[in-house]
Amino acid sequence: MVCSSVHQRLLAPISHYLDSLRRDAVMPEHIPILDGIASYAAEVIRAGRTVRLTFICTHNSRRSHLAQVWAQVVAHWMGLAPVECYSGGTEVTACNLRTVAALKRAGLEIVPITTGENPIYLIRYAEGVAPIAAFSKIYDAPPNPREHFGAVMTCAQAEKNCPFVVGAERRFSLPYDDPKIADDTPQEGIIYDERCRQIAREMLYLWERAIASLTNE
Repeated sequence: MVCSSVHQRLLAPISHYLDSLRRDAVMPEHIPILDGIASYAAEVIRAGRTVRLTFICTHNSRRSHLAQVWAQVVAHWMGLAPVECYSGGTEVTACNLRTVAALKRAGLEIVPITTGENPIYLIRYAEGVAPIAAFSKIYDAPPNPREHFGAVMTCAQAEKNCPFVVGAERRFSLPYDDPKIADDTPQEGIIYDERCRQIAREMLYLWERAIASLTNE
């Protein structure tokens, strides 16, 4: 396990974005859930294994991608390893362009490498680190793990429609409001940015708690 007291380098705009999150509040109802995920992650690291988290929503288009990206970025920033974050859905659609735009506004560098109905985007957040590949997929489709992972349900519909996640060691319910409600309205960018920021802040809290568990033993 690597746990550095010095933040690892990120692209400068992302570092500034994460630094600004510390004044934001975590939803009180999410704190026990995030604490549970942090405890699970710490247990896995103590056992000498890689932490694998798969964030799941219905279409793998918005909230699950935001959670995957920020969980991976923050784990790197905080020097916590080995951590691998994934996302998936109960259906296949596409990583929504509004999700991509919100992440770009937060400082991530994103380029499409395929076209079509379900393009693949490469999301770059640090020099010398493999980018995150974002596209819509069923939660257990490659490259996602099929066993030895924690499943984190990021929407109530997926929580209801997928009561049992095959291969998951643990399952957590961490629902977020769907920014889709603002699509094609004047508030679209504001709502997507709010959800992006909320999820980033909660992933920061998650890894802070995991590190506290590991360093206070």
